[in-house]
Amino acid sequence: MPIPTLEIKPTTQNQRVEGYEVPDEDDAPIYRLSDAISDAEIDAIIWAGYRQIFSEQLILESHRQLSLESLLRNRAISVREFIRGLGKSEVYRELVADTNSNYRLVDISFKRFLGRASYNKGEQIAWSIIIATKGLHGFIDAIVDSEEYLQNFGDDIVPYQRRRFNERPFNLVNPRYSDYWRNRQIAIEGRTYYEVKVSGQGTPEKRSVRSAIPSTFLEMAKGIVTPQIDFQRDRDRAINTARSVQLPELTRKGSTVKPSVSRTEVSLPYSYIPADPKV
Repeated sequence: MPIPTLEIKPTTQNQRVEGYEVPDEDDAPIYRLSDAISDAEIDAIIWAGYRQIFSEQLILESHRQLSLESLLRNRAISVREFIRGLGKSEVYRELVADTNSNYRLVDISFKRFLGRASYNKGEQIAWSIIIATKGLHGFIDAIVDSEEYLQNFGDDIVPYQRRRFNERPFNLVNPRYSDYWRNRQIAIEGRTYYEVKVSGQGTPEKRSVRSAIPSTFLEMAKGIVTPQIDFQRDRDRAINTARSVQLPELTRKGSTVKPSVSRTEVSLPYSYIPADPKV
């Protein structure tokens, strides 16, 4: 018997308010398949889907879903089915699902598929139950088939960030790693994933490197004593030194000191012409 989705009460009711802001360059462009009349426009829709779901501005060749691209180019599937296929791909599992807790997976997936962040912790808990019972594919189906997705994007539009006011564009949030998942990975059985191969007389083996655990590194960094610079003390010392220096009197008025530098006769290959030459 499937577990029903928990009732979710949004923290605010802003999602019911129609957008009233003046359109500008911050608004996300809308890619619609029904408006595409050339191959270049279909390519733009495909790359927009990659950017939104995979969060990659330059898609890797190994991440491309060529079968989905071909079906969309031939209009055999809708944009919604193309987005569903990207979410069910091994690339999305590797980039997002396998590197996060279920709660953060819900938040990131909502940003990329629904164009908004999760409302609160209660919504993350409710949808994490779907992940636990139906798996990643069932979770993606539940999002793409939801009333919210159909109402905002339908079958024809690539999802985009709605109501951009901050954290834009938030579909580019790096999914690797949150502090929760990172600390959990390190704490498994008291071991660390930082390992090296130690070569001995027999077969090389892997040994855990305890000194590479981030917490150990931080403790070591805290124990390092660095020389501190007392700027106030150095400033006062410089001022006192400058005030104690006696500068010699260099003005000619009232000075009895004769210059110690005398004129030096210089032999030149010619003689100067007098100022008043005699004719």
